[in-house]
Amino acid sequence: MSIKQPANAISVEGVKDIPVQSEGFVYNHTMLRIKDPVKSLEFYTGVLGMTLLKHRSFPEAKFDLYFLARLTEEERNALPAGDELKDFVSRQRSILELTHNHGTENDDDFAYHHGNSEPRGFGHICFAVPDLQQAVAWFDANGVVFQKRPEEGSMKDIAFIKDPDGYWIEIIELNNNR
Repeated sequence: MSIKQPANAISVEGVKDIPVQSEGFVYNHTMLRIKDPVKSLEFYTGVLGMTLLKHRSFPEAKFDLYFLARLTEEERNALPAGDELKDFVSRQRSILELTHNHGTENDDDFAYHHGNSEPRGFGHICFAVPDLQQAVAWFDANGVVFQKRPEEGSMKDIAFIKDPDGYWIEIIELNNNR
């Protein structure tokens, strides 16, 4: 048994109806490996305005996990605590999990593959912003590295910035209808 895709949804070859068995599934998070948690947390909280919702440390396995989300003002004001916060995190969409393997921050030659050079794989994450030009000015003021500025190339309505590990972050303007 299945559920029909919404009538207004886009349909191309390969799109199937929704299996009833998947009802209740939530696409929760994407994980990126990071070299230095301090630099990454400073970037994701201090530049992109994310909130750290959960931190788990596994000293015996030598890694830490950091779960961040971009919350609305209403969500920040109503953020639960304790076990309720743990439950809140598991119900969210679009969480970013940063995984730090201990010791990488001390190795000057260590770097993760960002996926945009050979062999290509992972490409980018994306943030939608209210005003692209204001966001670009904010990134400039904070020394953020650009992969592509809006005025570069043929796509003038997007930018790509890099996080401390070189992962690309696409920046689009809300309601741009491109």
